[in-house]
Amino acid sequence: MNGVLHQRWLADLVACIGFYTRVPIPRAVPLPDDFAAAQWAAPLAGLVAGGIGGTFLWFGHLAGPPAELAAALSLASMLLATGCFHEDGLGDVCDGFGGGNTAERKLEIMRDSRIGTFGMCGLTLSLLARWAAITALATVSISSAILAILAAHMAARAPMALFMHVVPAARTTGLSAKLGDAKAWPALLSLGIGLVSLLVLGPSAAITAMACLAIWFMALRALCLRQIGGHTGDVLGTLEQGGEIVILFIACIFLA
Repeated sequence: MNGVLHQRWLADLVACIGFYTRVPIPRAVPLPDDFAAAQWAAPLAGLVAGGIGGTFLWFGHLAGPPAELAAALSLASMLLATGCFHEDGLGDVCDGFGGGNTAERKLEIMRDSRIGTFGMCGLTLSLLARWAAITALATVSISSAILAILAAHMAARAPMALFMHVVPAARTTGLSAKLGDAKAWPALLSLGIGLVSLLVLGPSAAITAMACLAIWFMALRALCLRQIGGHTGDVLGTLEQGGEIVILFIACIFLA
């Protein structure tokens, strides 16, 4: 029984790393049929992406360029590691919510691979915010910057399973609909992993970050219900992007 459970957990982990990153993974482990139930491991996929960003930030720091360049190198490495997966979602949500007049039109725009003014502005602000925060942290302490990157990538992915659990899918087709409704236990386990990751920032920063993430969660939930009647994969990407920014900003307040 334990062997079967361990195999399932390993399969979940491999599935999430393969889904959320471009990191080559072994295919010997069978992927789970119920990928929604595997979402407890999403924060661990974030650990992989954040670890890559932290490593490049460290090497950039050792090479001796200004903190601004090291932060840009770190951010670029994470974009490559994830294939801009969540950034794509953020851009689509900005275009759809900003450019459509009806829920149907908003969903249609979000399916369009072309990027518009709202999407470009949203992505630019997201990249600038994260770059500025990493730069500020790296200027004060490279170790604090690395810990903040790890915490941001893990905790920002932690609420996605809960979001899928409490918010209905806006479409009957599409990536998010195919995943299905996440059950309560993977959502709670994912949240637990994410909350533990925040403790590396210190108790006060962790509590503040938890509160701000909860506010962001509820605000996006209300917005997507009003705009399109539910969630999509793009909305989940937006949830992650906003979470990263929130955590990095909180880290700046307490650690920079």
